[in-house]
Amino acid sequence: MPTGVREIGFGAAGEWPENGLDVAGLAAFGWRPVPFREFVLKISSRCDLACAHCYVYEAADQSWRSQPVRMETGTLRRTAARIARHVERHRLPEVDVVLHGGEPLLAGAEFIDFALREIRSVVPCAVRVGVQTNGTLLTEQTLALLAAHDVGVSVSVDGDRAGHDRRRRYADGRGSHAAVTRGLDRLAGDFRHLYRGLVCTVDLANDPVAVYEALLESRPPRVNFLLPHGTWSVPPPGLDPGGPGAPYADWLIAVFDRWYGSAVRETGVRLFEEIMNLVLGGQSRSESVGLSPVALVVVDTDGSIQQVDTLKSAFAGAPRTGFTVDRHDFDDVLGHPGVVARQIGRSALCAECSGCRVRHICGGGNYTHRYRAGRGFRNPSVYCRDLMKTIDHVAGRMRADLLPAGAVVRG
Repeated sequence: MPTGVREIGFGAAGEWPENGLDVAGLAAFGWRPVPFREFVLKISSRCDLACAHCYVYEAADQSWRSQPVRMETGTLRRTAARIARHVERHRLPEVDVVLHGGEPLLAGAEFIDFALREIRSVVPCAVRVGVQTNGTLLTEQTLALLAAHDVGVSVSVDGDRAGHDRRRRYADGRGSHAAVTRGLDRLAGDFRHLYRGLVCTVDLANDPVAVYEALLESRPPRVNFLLPHGTWSVPPPGLDPGGPGAPYADWLIAVFDRWYGSAVRETGVRLFEEIMNLVLGGQSRSESVGLSPVALVVVDTDGSIQQVDTLKSAFAGAPRTGFTVDRHDFDDVLGHPGVVARQIGRSALCAECSGCRVRHICGGGNYTHRYRAGRGFRNPSVYCRDLMKTIDHVAGRMRADLLPAGAVVRG
């Protein structure tokens, strides 16, 4: 690997070059980019909620303020054409397209219908489409539209009414749980075939088992627990990066034991299943754990091509690549330092992580969570202790079930 490649993408704000590295030059040293297979389209830059833990509106990057409220039809057409070109160049058999925001359903039925028709008519492979929504706008009419286009629906819910409304509120302070529940009831009823699952942000103020059991009420096919986005410079709520505790691990372990110990499979839990898969020697399919190359890219409402938008939690401009669908192919983005850094696996880890016994499972954690002002991203995750404790607990439960009684593990 050439000099400097191990360092790319790890700088603080302003240190990343606006243009990407030369992919052909990197390839000469044995590195091969992984083509993008998931395209997150920010079709709306606004939201009808004002969630306290939102990384789009409440974090360091406030670029949403200057974004078009909705993606224009021309931008959507150019995006579809760029996806098609990427698919053809890499002969991809299928890709995922995720409608995202803000709240994507604010883009309106007419635009969503146009977008889905355009993408499916232009992209020359199977296209799985999903939408990530807060659930407040899941009316019968909207769900019928999504059903007509076979769009999978994931909903953000943080537990029961008290737990959810603690942070997921309207701008006037009203809780959103009642509205979300109405939408979720419709989705889990007549439109259940669209139901992909729930996304829940961990809140230490909420009882973990109560949250999990509240999420089970709509019989979700899968639940994805997300750690709130924080960094060494702006730590997550309730976490002292220099202290001995692992409060997020304690929260997750309580849910894991409830989930894993159930006599029947109530739902899938993505984080736990990913850790279990990695413990058994599999590959990661998540950016939260593991060392698999990240193959996701974001297109904002103005057509700018960005890295994963959770980077907004690090510093203003962190997701920016300098590329746009007006002037660049997605292959151009594959050479951006930040993209390369999230595709080169162990080479992107700091020395402490490279020598860690669970590096192949943890993978350094979520890339965003490694940021420290002045030192960039080449650090352990701010959740390092929490990740290690969670992984050790999951592996221990698996080991106890898989090994014969009385067996001794050596090494």
